[in-house]
Amino acid sequence: MSGAGWPREEAAVAAAGGSSDASPDEGVVEDLPIIDEKAVEQLTEGLISHYLPDLQRSKSALHELTQNQVVLLETLEQEITKFKECNYILDVDALFSEAKHYHSKLVSIRNEMMMLHEKTSKLKKRALKLQQKRQKEELEQEQQREKELEREKQLTAKPARRT
Repeated sequence: MSGAGWPREEAAVAAAGGSSDASPDEGVVEDLPIIDEKAVEQLTEGLISHYLPDLQRSKSALHELTQNQVVLLETLEQEITKFKECNYILDVDALFSEAKHYHSKLVSIRNEMMMLHEKTSKLKKRALKLQQKRQKEELEQEQQREKELEREKQLTAKPARRT
């Protein structure tokens, strides 16, 4: 990016009379590796393409589990209605064990849904952090380039003023 993108730096240089009293090395990060933006983009796309299928499968599994939970809830409601409508029940123990079985299924589905939700949330947070880190690195690279240009300007030979 050109110097036009940094109005504060231009204003600081103008306020200092076109030059800076600070050392040319001040604020320069010496060990910052130069990262190819295309490589970062490819790595990001690779990471996203690596996790996206899992996220999509998790989403579809979560959707399927939700549908199963709705079906199980409806089934349990129907069973409750049957209990209320019946005047007598010949095999109460069998019906209760079936209800207990469906309840345990429902609990295990709910636990699995919570686990999938947590994994999905963690993956989303990680993807967001990676994206933010990449943007921060790009900004730092641009700032480094600006500082190097400013340093080069300061290091260029200037004719001495005669008094």
